[in-house]
Amino acid sequence: MESNLVLERVKKDNVKFVQLQFTDLFGAMKEVTLPVQHLPESLEKGTWFDGSSIEGFARIHESDMYLKPDESTYAVLPFNNGNAKVARLICDIFKHNGKHLESDPRYILKNAIEEAKKEGFVYNAGPELEFFLFKKENGRITSLPHDIAGYFDLSTVDLASDIRKDITIALEAFGINVEMAHHEVAAGQHEIDFKYSEALTTADKALTLKFVVKSIAQAHGVYATFMPKPVFGINGSGMHVHQSLFDDKGKTLFYDSGSKYNLSKTALSFIAGQLKHARSFSAITAPTVNSYKRLVPGYEAPVYVCWGQTNRSALIRVPHYSIGREQATRAELRCPDPSCNPYLAFAVMLKAGLDGIKKCLLPPEPVEEDVYEFSSEELEKRGIATLPASLNDAVLEFKKSQLMEEVLGEEAFKKYARAKTLEWNDYKIQVTGWEKKRYFESL
Repeated sequence: MESNLVLERVKKDNVKFVQLQFTDLFGAMKEVTLPVQHLPESLEKGTWFDGSSIEGFARIHESDMYLKPDESTYAVLPFNNGNAKVARLICDIFKHNGKHLESDPRYILKNAIEEAKKEGFVYNAGPELEFFLFKKENGRITSLPHDIAGYFDLSTVDLASDIRKDITIALEAFGINVEMAHHEVAAGQHEIDFKYSEALTTADKALTLKFVVKSIAQAHGVYATFMPKPVFGINGSGMHVHQSLFDDKGKTLFYDSGSKYNLSKTALSFIAGQLKHARSFSAITAPTVNSYKRLVPGYEAPVYVCWGQTNRSALIRVPHYSIGREQATRAELRCPDPSCNPYLAFAVMLKAGLDGIKKCLLPPEPVEEDVYEFSSEELEKRGIATLPASLNDAVLEFKKSQLMEEVLGEEAFKKYARAKTLEWNDYKIQVTGWEKKRYFESL
């Protein structure tokens, strides 16, 4: 969409303000709001801002940078803003010298996508984002789920069905094609799925979905959280990602009718690459201390580094598809959670898969049994590794990975590792409620 077309849309839509949106290195959404009369200059020359206070961006003496709107992301916010309509544009970040900011997560993903295109691949992704809705009492957030419904329950017990409908309508206003919205397994837990697309567009949509879910929940007087494990003893929230490689003509490169599971050699090598690097990219796909409260056996979250088709305890699953829908051949990575930065997550997932293709790797034999039932001896016999057990373990694996440094670039790699190390160090000196309950009176 060219600048004059955006300006025409703004005029037609009677927009008064424009939000310029971007994320920090860890996926937190940021925004700068412009009165609409300043949009032409922003489209042409960018909008300057101080990046020194944005997590993972720049040091004080390198703080001057500017936002350049991506015109294809234009959308009018569908929320009630009174008489002043607001539009949004997602931005790329540039340094004062006109070069891309190397630690801009969107730029990091663009680099990975460009490498894939040079090899003849278009990387498609379709995430399934889960979240919880909690009650508010006297304006304060509680730990009480909004309902007591379960998986796919009807609206008679699912109090959030109207909220999900409003979320779907709002997402469609952003041009997001919602394929399914339903109640998840745990009380107060929900999932919204949208149609897959090229990875950069999908990452933009994933962040938009989180923004929309939180906004609609607030309008309904409840609180939405994408925290991976907000409640002890019940299922956590994941972000399973369906992935495939297409050629530039829109034909899948994952399908081969003559092989097991109808997977091509490209697909098998892609899976092998992700299995090889799963422990290394865990700090990106499961990036918080809380992420590892979800990645434990027994709650449908994958812990074991293996793959299969019917096996939902495996890290990578190859979903079934109906006859005539061979284009739907894909690999579902089940370890990411919705606290991750989707730009970084898709970048490391793609590069891990590409590494497998470049090195002609093949995955081990698929595992269709319930891996949670395996003994430690059986796991060792089959060579099945486990994901890191904590953020600290994940960061240690991340730091050792040459591929992760290559994906993020030296500066972002160091900043990310440093920040996550500090996050772990802060956590490990906290005195938790569990410790007080267990030790306070007995010691």
